[in-house]
Amino acid sequence: MKIINLIENSAGEPFLCEHGLSIYIETENHKILVDTGQSDAFIKNAKLLNIDLTQVDLVFISHGHYDHAGGLLAFLEINSQAQIYIHKNAKRKFYSLNGEKVKYIGMNPLLFDSDRIHWIDKIQIDEIYTFSNVDHTILWPKSNLRLKYDDNGLLKQDDFSHEQYIVIEQDDKFILISGCAHNGIINIMKRFKEIYKRDPDIVISGFHLVQRNYTQQDIDCIKEIGNELKNYKTIYYTGHCTGEYAFDLLKEILGNQLVYMHSASIIKRGCNS
Repeated sequence: MKIINLIENSAGEPFLCEHGLSIYIETENHKILVDTGQSDAFIKNAKLLNIDLTQVDLVFISHGHYDHAGGLLAFLEINSQAQIYIHKNAKRKFYSLNGEKVKYIGMNPLLFDSDRIHWIDKIQIDEIYTFSNVDHTILWPKSNLRLKYDDNGLLKQDDFSHEQYIVIEQDDKFILISGCAHNGIINIMKRFKEIYKRDPDIVISGFHLVQRNYTQQDIDCIKEIGNELKNYKTIYYTGHCTGEYAFDLLKEILGNQLVYMHSASIIKRGCNS
């Protein structure tokens, strides 16, 4: 298996970065893309990495926000074969509130009529699985409070029912990928273990813990998340919406279990790595 981060919030020269996420994966049977960032920057980085995105056959969009699906139209222009799987609730109109300012953060409506997009609840394709419907019962990121969706003209709290999680099984190892873990990484980990009766070997996910200002309550919550994550036999690769301050707090607890991702980060180098 090969896993390479194509776009992230930070990068070193000559790679591009943006507020977004895109992961390229090769398994024995498939070439996969999870998320497409917010622009075509992931395509440019793929060229620098000698990754041929025209050969991708499966695309999964983790949830219906622009920083994960914004590059999908550009991808469709260069790839004529890939089938794309998105949760059926991702067609909602999503917004972010900043004081009195309201910003649309949903998907481009031009995508909704594409005959290559499959609007699903869950699916299994060979060694690849998805699941959704995670209850955000504990340690739900407070940064979600500004995220809404339009329900017949009324802005309501996003319930993140459009968030799906991608699981890849190969060589007796399980990889769990979540774009932002809006439903809370601990809730997602618990749901994974309920389904698969084991810990994931690798988790790739933003944790959506970034905030402008952190209260003591926020700090205590992040530390509690770290202590919960430490109970799993898992290596976590994170970045994007986790935030550097939250990452540093988690790193103090998780040590080598936690790795920061950048554009072009290589998570697994090859089938036997």
